[in-house]
Amino acid sequence: MNLPELRIGNLMPKLPIIQGGMAVRVSTAPLAGAVAEEGGIGLIAATGMGIEELRNEIRKAKEMTKGIVGINVMFAAREFAQLVKTAIAEGIDLIVSGAGFSRDMFSWGKEANVPIVPIVSSVKLAKISEKMGAAAVVVEGKEAGGHLGTTESIKKLIPEIKEAVKIPVIAAGGIINGFNIREIINLGADAVQMGTRFVASLESNVADAFKQLYVKARPEDVVVLESPVGLPGRGLLNKFTERLFNGETLTPQSCDGCLKKCSKRFCILKALVKAQQGDMENGLVFSGEKVHEIKDILPVKEIIRNLLNEFKMAGSEV
Repeated sequence: MNLPELRIGNLMPKLPIIQGGMAVRVSTAPLAGAVAEEGGIGLIAATGMGIEELRNEIRKAKEMTKGIVGINVMFAAREFAQLVKTAIAEGIDLIVSGAGFSRDMFSWGKEANVPIVPIVSSVKLAKISEKMGAAAVVVEGKEAGGHLGTTESIKKLIPEIKEAVKIPVIAAGGIINGFNIREIINLGADAVQMGTRFVASLESNVADAFKQLYVKARPEDVVVLESPVGLPGRGLLNKFTERLFNGETLTPQSCDGCLKKCSKRFCILKALVKAQQGDMENGLVFSGEKVHEIKDILPVKEIIRNLLNEFKMAGSEV
């Protein structure tokens, strides 16, 4: 069995592999452009960016490649509408959105002929998305990094949602290598979205200390905490998460109001920025459940080549 052909609206990438849009400033132009250039879909994480910054990142990525470049933006972000409309104005190829559900984005996408792809974790939301005009859905299981919308495994969700909708179903969560891709495609997925594996790439825009935490991670280092967004979030144990688990309230002294709703237990934007910049003691490091399986930091080109080789090897073992 070969990799399936993926069609999202009028887009047809060479590979059914989407690089997850990881905020804050983890997935920027160098990573998204490199994945798109290799035939996948590269996503710039718009959450936490200013409008001009996003505009510049989209332009940089488009200079790097003629491949498919999209954005991922959290609905929970206060500037959600402005970020989506800015990306559309810059000629972005598609919009992926999670952490809440926007009905408006479907009409914006329809007007501009830009495919809208919501991140969902249930049959109900997948069906609503299809009805509202989604070009595809990213189905995220409990194995994913960052904000989680379910306690169900991706292996359970994919067959259920595939049966419920006619649009492409893209699996996300716990997909680290080509063997995982083969397994999830066999369960009915039309494509995969991979975040964690691409964090440990030369092109990802995080400090080396962040990447080193990934390659040194053990299974017991992966934790789930309550995010101020109002959703559980999966990341790695460090001094910062230990303080949260010890019951400390790290209420910020100042607040930019970046979220529509926020518990203010700690500033997630500042914690993610600190991690991205290499402050491993005061930063929040999001990661997927299987991060411990990553043992090396590689260029995107090599990561994709390895994924394709592993996918072929998995087929020959059947």
